Amino acid sequence: YHVVISSAGGGYSRWRDLAVTRWREDATRDCWGTFVYLRDVATGEFWSTAHQPTARPTKGYEAIFTQARAEFRHHHADLDVHTEICVSPEDDVELRRITITNRSSVERVIELTSYAEVVLAPPAADAAHPAFSNLFVQTEFARQRSALLCTRRARSADEKPPWLLHLMVVLGAAPGDLSCETDRSKFVGRGGTSANPAAMQSPAPLSNTVGSVLDPIVSLRRTVTLPPHETAVIGLVLGMSDSRENALAQMEKYQGARMAERAFDLAWTHSQVTLRQLNATEGEAQLYGRLASALIYADSARRASPGILRNNRRGQSGLWSYGISGDAPLVLLRISDGTKIEIVRQLIQAHSYWRMKGLAVELVIVNEDVSVYHQSLHDQIISLISSGIEAHLLDKPGGIFVRRLEQISHDDRVLLQSVARVVLDDEQGTLAEQLERRSVLEPLVPALSPTRAAWPDPSKPLPPRDLIFTNGLGGFTRDGHEYVITLQPGQMTPAPWVNVLANPFFGTVVSESGAAYTWVENSHEFRLTPWSNDPVQD
Repeated sequence: YHVVISSAGGGYSRWRDLAVTRWREDATRDCWGTFVYLRDVATGEFWSTAHQPTARPTKGYEAIFTQARAEFRHHHADLDVHTEICVSPEDDVELRRITITNRSSVERVIELTSYAEVVLAPPAADAAHPAFSNLFVQTEFARQRSALLCTRRARSADEKPPWLLHLMVVLGAAPGDLSCETDRSKFVGRGGTSANPAAMQSPAPLSNTVGSVLDPIVSLRRTVTLPPHETAVIGLVLGMSDSRENALAQMEKYQGARMAERAFDLAWTHSQVTLRQLNATEGEAQLYGRLASALIYADSARRASPGILRNNRRGQSGLWSYGISGDAPLVLLRISDGTKIEIVRQLIQAHSYWRMKGLAVELVIVNEDVSVYHQSLHDQIISLISSGIEAHLLDKPGGIFVRRLEQISHDDRVLLQSVARVVLDDEQGTLAEQLERRSVLEPLVPALSPTRAAWPDPSKPLPPRDLIFTNGLGGFTRDGHEYVITLQPGQMTPAPWVNVLANPFFGTVVSESGAAYTWVENSHEFRLTPWSNDPVQD
């Protein structure tokens, strides 16, 4: 079980080869992950424990990463909020410990609401057809244990699908009633977003909807009362189990504060053992963690130059003749000097580190030494791999590949550099120096300043239309050739209403909100613009 989390609080949870929560690689928005909303019941103001998903400005925002945990701190509305996240080394669960301190002189009632989109399927299957994947997830509310359970319906009598558990426990304060929501359409609301969901617009309890929902999430809501200058600790658990019985047992196990403390202590101990096993320092581990950021969120500063990317004419299949699958992020190292073998050692160590953290990466080392000593450098590289814990991954999928320059055609060299998320060269300095070096950033495009008012003027009513068979949202024109939908400000149709415009080779879909996507030849395989198949946010 492993968690990836960004400095803004986005990220994902994975268990074995399954995605636990939904995530898409989106470095622009970073709006996917497991989130916790906070709301002041008296004022109605709400924000989140990290920057995402509400993106509200807070004072003193900090993200602190160590090997054992991630921490987020901020001060907002006279409250100090400290969130700690770790993965238990002994159970397949992640724990969030949220400490809220009331710095004001009045009693405060704070409402906490968790939120995560449930997947329980391989990431590729979810990315290919999320709406279909969602149909088979069932949810259950265990009120006595302050928890939710989720599973995927079995496709045969022999299949034993895993179970997801989500638990909220309040320590050190008077907790209010617990409510839940597992239907995303009710939580986010039609046309809403995770930054401003419908569920955060009122202090009412969540709807407690469970069962076979069309778009599953896990969300728990509870209030805590904080006297002046007092502190409350709230524990959130998200985890996976092989069976319902084990999931219930884990719920019982993490009801108290002692087990959470134990998990955080064990996570620290486990992190130290891992570093010792890799023979790596804390500084090296932080270096490898920074490098992993470019593997998860593509970074143009780490990739090949735009000129090389433009020259590539080959696809993923071009890698297969070298034994490289191309399914995992690729790191390319070009080395030509045997005296700089240290960078090879570091990258082999980094590959072990990433693998232990659950991140599959393919490392390709190209020996570009054209002198008479090129065989000596090749032997040094192979010796470094064979003497470490990565020896069994040589020339294996998700492993390490060593190739000589003369074995690779010019077109394939361009292909390798084009697909690599990180390109390193021993002539560019040490690994640390190459990570510090950034490309020249493009100047930011200034915000759009409209030169004239919007048309039509949204403050003026739309002219009436002579329609037949109207239903309050739209109707047919008298000649029956058109269907006209008229929406007032803030109004939306219950579901996307779309129009398909296509010829046999090219087409587009446009919905009533203006959202669209375009394809050529095949609407699923050859999309020219993205489409998310999301009736809630459209």
